[in-house]
Amino acid sequence: MKSLVRLSKTIGLVGGTVLASFFAQSMKVLALPQEQIVQTLQPIPVFTIADEQGAPLVAVGKDEKKITGVFISQQDAQQFFQQLQQQNPELAQKVKVQPVSLGEVFKLSQANEGKADGLNFAYVPMNDEVEAAKKVLSTNGQQYQGGVPLFVAKGGEDQGYLTVQQNNETRIPFFFEKEQLQQMVERFKKEKPDLASSIKIEVVPLESVMATMQESNDEMLGKIVLVPSQESLQFIRSVQPGQGSPQGQGQAPAPQAAPPAQPASNNN
Repeated sequence: MKSLVRLSKTIGLVGGTVLASFFAQSMKVLALPQEQIVQTLQPIPVFTIADEQGAPLVAVGKDEKKITGVFISQQDAQQFFQQLQQQNPELAQKVKVQPVSLGEVFKLSQANEGKADGLNFAYVPMNDEVEAAKKVLSTNGQQYQGGVPLFVAKGGEDQGYLTVQQNNETRIPFFFEKEQLQQMVERFKKEKPDLASSIKIEVVPLESVMATMQESNDEMLGKIVLVPSQESLQFIRSVQPGQGSPQGQGQAPAPQAAPPAQPASNNN
């Protein structure tokens, strides 16, 4: 696997944004270009257990499939590595926790798709966010079905997606951490109290988002931006010394100069 790359250019979206409006869906039936999918996934750091050459630690399942774990949390990956040191110290000496872009994992997954001996990726979510997702889903009359939970907000008369604006572009933020989304929602409610009661938080698995991007070019999918957790943002800063922290990075977007937010029409 390639090392972590090209994070700084897009991660600043979390800072300097303003709340804008709601985005209503209009489905189409073509896949997004792979380059566009990779661009959406690229800013997210994930963590694997790999050797110095980047070859990941692989487990073989009962069906003979080769599987490697992809951790959303660096801390979770480190804990797994510490367990490996205790259970198999000889193997542990040959590997380490290796950061890699989610976009690079996606490209490698695509390269292995359909191959009999291809590598499969098992995404390991953060436990706290799984518990948060279970509560949200329970409130919505649903159940957690596995996967890495992403949190997104809807609202308005048409229950469109809550969006942010950056550089005159509309974006729909999907958060790996519920608390970050909650901060954005609370700011929006203060800005637009008449719409506060319509806001609803939903949970969507990361795996489903990536699969849908490969099957549909729904306009909504092209506007999605993934917002890393606080832990991931701290990691990004640590590997980019001297660049400084983007203003407001890691905080919920603030409606500092937002025009009055209105529900988008069905023509969007």
